[in-house]
Amino acid sequence: MSSSKPSITLSPNGPLIVANLENLQNSRGEQIETQATLALCRCGGSKNKPFCDGTHAKIGFSDEKVEGRVEERRDNYVGKEITLHDNRGICSHAGLCSDQLTSVFRLEHEPWIDPEAAQAAEIIEVVKSCPSGALSYSIQEVEQPDQDREPAITVSKNGPYLATGGPELVDVSWGGSAPREHFTLCRCGASKNKPFCDGAHWSIQFQDDEN
Repeated sequence: MSSSKPSITLSPNGPLIVANLENLQNSRGEQIETQATLALCRCGGSKNKPFCDGTHAKIGFSDEKVEGRVEERRDNYVGKEITLHDNRGICSHAGLCSDQLTSVFRLEHEPWIDPEAAQAAEIIEVVKSCPSGALSYSIQEVEQPDQDREPAITVSKNGPYLATGGPELVDVSWGGSAPREHFTLCRCGASKNKPFCDGAHWSIQFQDDEN
């Protein structure tokens, strides 16, 4: 395996081409054998998930962004101890923030984030659990550095690819600002904001019993 930094390249209307990745695992934490270059399915139809088997060409998969998607921009929620940054456009709707800290991350409220409703240390721990990178934070007007992990991709249960450790996402721009150390990539084929996951796997009831 090369010592070069892992990279992820989007094959037009086709798979994710992943190079130099050593750590690929399924949702159970089991290692999946890797090679120097991998083709990971993102149309949702492969019979050999997570790997591409060419189904994208048969079903006419398109990786175009879809009109009506949540736009990528960063909103700021300013508190006395911490400022939270939120980019809804890249949120995968895993729900970890609203599940863990309902006083701060308040679904069906406006504004939906209240940075004054918990201690900063508690909020930071929840932000670190965000798989998509939609959430980040600043302390005393200084944006804090991202996490420092070894590059890895996890095939989540019936959901997106969870990229951590900063593999390079080639020729893809984020609207607004967001961490680059971790992000979620659609593998069900239904996201309106490809290559990022937008939670569409929930609505289409995407299933992958093997991973």
